[in-house]
Amino acid sequence: MLRRLNLRSNSFNGTIPSALFRCTLLRSVFLQQNLFSGDISPEISNLTDLYAFNAAGNRLSGKFPGVLPGNIRFLDLSSNSINLSYNRISGEIPASLGELQNLQYLWLDFNSLGGTLPSALANCSALVHFSAEGNSIGGVVPAAIGGLPRLQVISLSHNNLSGGLPVSVTCNNSAMQVLDLQRNRISCGFPFFLTNVSSLTSLDLSGNLLSDSIPSEIGNLQHLEELRLANNSFSGLVPSEIRNCRSIRILDLDGNLFSGLIPAFVIELINLKVLSLGGNNFSGPIPSGFENLTSLESLILSGNRLTGGLPEEFLVLSNLSTLDLSGNKFNGSIPTSIGNLKQLTVLNLSSNGLSGIIPTSLGSLFKLTSLDLSKQNMSGPLPSNLVGLPNLQVIALQENMFSGEVPEELGNCSSLGVLDLRSNALSGKIPVDFSRLSGLRVLDLGKNNLTGQIPKEISNCLSLTSLSLDSNHLTGFIPANLSLISTLVDLNLSNNNLVGEVPVNVGSRFNNQSSFAGNPGLCGKPLHRKCGENGDKNRLIMFVAVAASGTLLMLSCCCFYIYSFLRWREKVQKDATGEKKKQSPARASSRTSGGRGSSEHGGPPKLVMFNDKITLAETVEATRLFDEENVLSRTRHGVLFKACYNDGMVLAIRRLPDGGSLLDLNAFRKEAESLGGVKHRNLTVLRGYYVGSRPDTRLLVYDYMPNGNLATLLQEASHQDGHVLNWPMRHLIALGIARGLAFLHTASMVHGDVKPQNVLFDADFETHLSDFGLDKLTASAEASTSATSVGTIGYVAPEATLTHEMTRESDVYSFGIVLLELLTGKRPVMFTGDEDIVKWVKKQLQRGQVSELLEPGLMELDPESSEWEEFLLGIKVGLLCTAPDPLDRPTMTDIMFMLEGCRVGPDIPSSADPTSQPSPA
Repeated sequence: MLRRLNLRSNSFNGTIPSALFRCTLLRSVFLQQNLFSGDISPEISNLTDLYAFNAAGNRLSGKFPGVLPGNIRFLDLSSNSINLSYNRISGEIPASLGELQNLQYLWLDFNSLGGTLPSALANCSALVHFSAEGNSIGGVVPAAIGGLPRLQVISLSHNNLSGGLPVSVTCNNSAMQVLDLQRNRISCGFPFFLTNVSSLTSLDLSGNLLSDSIPSEIGNLQHLEELRLANNSFSGLVPSEIRNCRSIRILDLDGNLFSGLIPAFVIELINLKVLSLGGNNFSGPIPSGFENLTSLESLILSGNRLTGGLPEEFLVLSNLSTLDLSGNKFNGSIPTSIGNLKQLTVLNLSSNGLSGIIPTSLGSLFKLTSLDLSKQNMSGPLPSNLVGLPNLQVIALQENMFSGEVPEELGNCSSLGVLDLRSNALSGKIPVDFSRLSGLRVLDLGKNNLTGQIPKEISNCLSLTSLSLDSNHLTGFIPANLSLISTLVDLNLSNNNLVGEVPVNVGSRFNNQSSFAGNPGLCGKPLHRKCGENGDKNRLIMFVAVAASGTLLMLSCCCFYIYSFLRWREKVQKDATGEKKKQSPARASSRTSGGRGSSEHGGPPKLVMFNDKITLAETVEATRLFDEENVLSRTRHGVLFKACYNDGMVLAIRRLPDGGSLLDLNAFRKEAESLGGVKHRNLTVLRGYYVGSRPDTRLLVYDYMPNGNLATLLQEASHQDGHVLNWPMRHLIALGIARGLAFLHTASMVHGDVKPQNVLFDADFETHLSDFGLDKLTASAEASTSATSVGTIGYVAPEATLTHEMTRESDVYSFGIVLLELLTGKRPVMFTGDEDIVKWVKKQLQRGQVSELLEPGLMELDPESSEWEEFLLGIKVGLLCTAPDPLDRPTMTDIMFMLEGCRVGPDIPSSADPTSQPSPA
């Protein structure tokens, strides 16, 4: 006789077999942590002796079972429960649950349950624990729950509960211990009646819409161990009566509007392990007496207006692992006794007014992983024992006045990933020992006084993604082996004294002049300064030859110009005749033709090509006189045409909007020349431009992208069988966009309209971000007197719609939306009402339903590999980018690091066709 079935933590899949429900003598069934799917059969009601049923962590779906065994109950002192957590069960919680009068434990966490909580739950008089976290349950908390005298735990966090809490929710309950309602929409003031529930040990109301002050009666909760009220709008003073809560271990009031001094009573809460008061309006000095909090492990006071020096009392807290005092107004020096904090892993004192030197005692904090002392007035040398800490992952000391040499001992920080020493007064050479930092991702030594050569051994830092050595006094040649660092995305060697030719592999990979500008002795691409090919001797011979034949050369140039002008005039007459016959709308554009060059001081307008030699007449002919059949796209920046030349070359020609521009001819040319210098492998590069004598005849020439744009690719991937974009290819596309956008931001440019239509693919499916830098070229007089157009609906950042200003932060938000669309297949315009793609993704994560983020048939992630985890990390990057507060969004450089880190499985593939069927041109 089967009475107990335990199949937990295996890989069983399919539906729960119906034969199971014919084993009528079963008392306990444990199916958790498998891959069962489908719904729960109504036949479960046949198991009349069942007292425990656990199916958590499967893929069950369908409606909540309407009928459950009526005799489900305890047979001993444990495990009388129904556990259906972490599935896909939808619908509402049925009122029939009220018939289970012996039910004691009910877990429904992270499903897809909606509707409201049924009042019939009040009939479950034996209920001890009720948890339904991470669903979409709305409405108010029913007052009837107050009739459950044995209920000890209510956990309804991450739902859509709203309104206030009814007074009766605890009126008949003297057993309540845990009330967790975080991340809902509960409003009004602090629920005063909760101060009468003396049995409470944990109260979490964080992330709601609560306001006003906290009542002094909170001190009645003398058994309280955890009080979490973060991220609300509580204001006023923190009531001193909290001192009566002697058992409290966690006090989290972060992200509210509290003001005044840090409450002095906190030093009486000797059991505190976590004290978080950051993001408020506290001011004044920190009270004395913190040495009494010997159990304190985390102290967060960041983002206030605290003043004075750093209290010595902090520095005897031997259990402290996190100390964050950033973003205040502290002054003075760091006490040497900070070395007493032997358990410290995170130390953040940034953005204060601290001065003095770094105490050598910091070198004894061997567990330290992150040190941030940036944006201070600190000076002196960097202590060698500090930078030798083996677990240190982040050193951020930028924007101080540190001097002396960069310690060689940095090479001992084997875990170091970020080293930022920018904007100090450091001197000496770059240590060769950097080559031992195999995990280093970011190295920024810019704006110092470093000398000597760039050590070639730096190429051993094979994880490096960003290298900034600009604005120093470095000399010598650029090491050619920098090109061996395959992960390197950002390189800045500008404003030094480097000489010689930019190595070909380096110059072709980092083809923006800004990476090498300000080095008078450098030559070669991407710089306009060419290098001599055969040394000084040949250069001398060339100089003499040029000097001797100067007159003849000038005469030849004049003759050539006269001949070209006559040919141009003849060509224009022929073109004009042909255009009149065809009545082409491009008539005005085709009246002029020319080769490379511009005419800034009069003369005929010409098509300026930076590399190729093609004429305007050839270009007009290649577009079939700008025929509608050659239109590739239309945007607010004009119409893009496909141009097929007689020699087989294909380019893309953008005809800017008619109606004139604020820029005169010379200003337009200057802006176009500048835009032509912006080159990166993940950007569409401007190949040339034309500006006619009429202000409404202006063209831009780009490479043609035969594989279309991301919007089309996603649409095809979701509608065509076999046309599947797998996860590695989506990751590669996202990384390409991030690299291009990060490059623009590094060059102090803002894109302003990041969307899938502006993500193009070349013949090798390499990603190229387009339509940047066009606002100045297309700004008309009318636009200058009206609100500036900002981005595209669905992708534009919330703050940009209000300010009509595009920033790097708004670009990051738009990238986040594109990333979420790329990974989920959901277009932002698909959502209506208050919901958007960000809220929808968060809702799925809260429910634990990662697979719901995948449109059926869109992606085929291998559950046996790491791709599920990688995909989820990518989703979380998208959510970071779309933080409501622009200041909370990461930079594009940081985003690149995150996306690189997403691929914890196989190596990132090279650029290739990411589909099983090529997208049509």
